[in-house]
Amino acid sequence: MQSIESSSHRRGLRLTNVVLLVVIIAFIVAVIFAANQNDIIGWMVVVIAGGWLILSTISLIMVSRGARAVHKTAQDFRSNLAASSASGTVVDATDPMRDTKVDHSLKIVEVQKRVITEELAKGVDQADFEMIDRALDTIEMTAHNARDMINPDRHKKKAKPDTDNGNNTITGDIIN
Repeated sequence: MQSIESSSHRRGLRLTNVVLLVVIIAFIVAVIFAANQNDIIGWMVVVIAGGWLILSTISLIMVSRGARAVHKTAQDFRSNLAASSASGTVVDATDPMRDTKVDHSLKIVEVQKRVITEELAKGVDQADFEMIDRALDTIEMTAHNARDMINPDRHKKKAKPDTDNGNNTITGDIIN
């Protein structure tokens, strides 16, 4: 892959140099004719050829800089990709869908906290402890899921004691 990139790069550079050389030759020829003829039209051709020479030189410089920047970005991307594939899954920190899901999870936790607070405010005699237990289970499941969204490989990184036969899921009732 490297030889293909360098081969096409060399061909493009050769073609660019040839075009620039043609513009320089046209400029020199225009200057010689204008000096020999010493007329207005000859000098106008010199100015036009000079303008094209300046434009092509500026274009060559800008395209070269852009190509170098793209090449550097591609190399950085490849090295980051190689490093991330060696270390595991990469979670994009700018994923708007993941951010929305985590935000929704935090809203669920807030609602369940409010349910617990309202039930406890009723007093020990009138509080619905089953509702409080369901709210706590919901908070636990939501926190577990949100942490999995942020770090999908968190269970793979460190070994946990095999208390649930290798199954790292949380069970519970879903409350609508």
